[in-house]
Parts: sequence; C-alpha cells; structure tokens
Amino acid sequence: MSPYSHETVLLQEAIDGLNIIGSGTYVDCTYGRGGHSAEIIKRLNEHGHLYAFDSDQDAIEAGRKRFAEESTVTFTRENFRRAPAKLDTYGVESVNGVLFDLGVSSPQLDDKTRGFSYRGDEPLDMRMDRQQTLTAEEIVHTWPFESLVHIISRNGEEKFAKPIARAIETEREKTKITSTEQLAALVKHAIPAAARRSGGHPAKRTFQALRIAVNDELQAFEDALSTFVAKLEVEGRLAVITFHSLEDAIAKRTLNMYCSTPELPPGLPVIPEHMKPTMKWINKKPLVPSHEEVEKNRRARSARLRIVEKIRERRA
Repeated sequence: MSPYSHETVLLQEAIDGLNIIGSGTYVDCTYGRGGHSAEIIKRLNEHGHLYAFDSDQDAIEAGRKRFAEESTVTFTRENFRRAPAKLDTYGVESVNGVLFDLGVSSPQLDDKTRGFSYRGDEPLDMRMDRQQTLTAEEIVHTWPFESLVHIISRNGEEKFAKPIARAIETEREKTKITSTEQLAALVKHAIPAAARRSGGHPAKRTFQALRIAVNDELQAFEDALSTFVAKLEVEGRLAVITFHSLEDAIAKRTLNMYCSTPELPPGLPVIPEHMKPTMKWINKKPLVPSHEEVEKNRRARSARLRIVEKIRERRA
C-alpha cells in the first residue's frame, strides 16, 4: 500500500459542480487517494451511495482501509471503461453523478517501483493495473518503429517522434532498455539541443505517450464517457478533470455531441424530439485551478474541469 500523499486538484469546484443530493448515487471513476470521494461521502445521507473505481489495487486497498467503517461506499478494482457494466451487476441502473479525474496520481508518480516518472531510476513499467501484462518496457522493445512514431507523435504530441523512435530502435539492438533513467537519457539526446532549452523536461511527452499506450487511456476514456452519459438520471451531472489537451479534446468533443442540436434542414418549424440536446453545459469554458492552487501544487497547472447536466432522455 502506498505511503505517498496526494493533493486533490480542483476539489471544491468539482464537488460543487456535481450538485450532490444526499440520497443520490454517485460514481468516482478514478478514486486515486480519495480526495473527491471523501467530499462526496460527506454529503450523502444513509440513502445515498458512492461507487469508487480504480484500476490500481494500491488505491483500492487504501480506500477500503480509509473508509472501513463507512457503509455508503463500495470499492471496486476495475478500469472505468468497465465500470458501467460492473454497476449493472450491482443492480445500479442509473446514477445521479459521475466524476472522472484523469491522469496519473501523485502516489503513482512518487512510487519508485511504478516507472511513471522520468526523474529517477525506475523500472520501465507504467502500468496502472499491475495485473495486466503490457508494460512500457515491452512497448519499447517489441513495437516496430512505425508504431513507436505513431504513439509518441499522437499520444505525446511530440514533434521529434521520428528521431526518438529511431534512437530507441538503434539502442535496443545493442542492449536492453529497462529503466526510466535509460529511456529519459535516450530521448534527451535524440532531441536537438536548441529544442531542449524550453518546454520542461525533454522526455515528458514521450513518457506521457508510453503511459497512455500502456493503459489505453484515451480509448478507455472515450468508451466510458458515452456509456456514463446514458446511465445518468435527468438532472444528474458528469464532471471531467483532464490534464492534457488530448483528454480535454475527447471530453469537449464527446460531451458537445449531447449538448448541441445537429444541423437541421432549412425551414424546419420545430426541432424533432429525438434531435433535441440531452445534456447542457454547466460551464461552457473549462474551469482551471486558481493561482493559489497552482502555487501550492504545481501538478495542478494543466488541469481543466468540464461539467455537464442531463436535461432529458433521448427518444427515438
């Protein structure tokens, strides 16, 4: 079980945005270390319930220990893409609120056995669910050059994806790349010196790309988002905290499909019932951390919070 602390990002904004009712049913898709969950639980009465999910067994064990005496919460080790189906097995047909707090948690970054950080010498792992077999080391050693270029360019938005992938390909023919320190040094030397002078650590985008690929984060998020929209009660809310542009783009694009009226034929007197938006934006522009929060927790600086509310069920 991890001993590391975690500063919950946009805590009050997310909880206020969920507009929690005491007897409601809520889902924390990414329990982490329970900052958001704890605030949800505080607002529930004996008829309310929180279902907390996380693919990281350490997080789930920490949650069960922290809330051992609490009857209004159920913990499940499961990726959030499978959370709606798991709720079905619990007999939960609909919920009043859903929270996604995406990305990697501080305990995962700080745990030197996990391989999420490029600042140190750690095993090249990056699995959120340590029961899965795919690791960052396997990707680095077995995926072809073209696949490495694709994930580093797409997932990491790294413009030097080709030279980085070529450096990996060349190095792995000579020796095994088994540590984050090895990989970070390799990436650094593959990027032109002039480009390394700004934008933070030169390996951060490659590490992000590998972590996303290992955990299939983007597709899992997109799958879960639409499924949870269908599971929301009318007047229920869904809140998403993202930490990079790819996650935020998925949230914005997917949720906007439910919040917008599709293009209609000219002269149509009324909007057909099945074409009316089923959701509305609570905040059209994403909420961002205050200056004070960023000063206290530098990991909060890229966070974005989007919130929607269900206003009607879609009809055929």
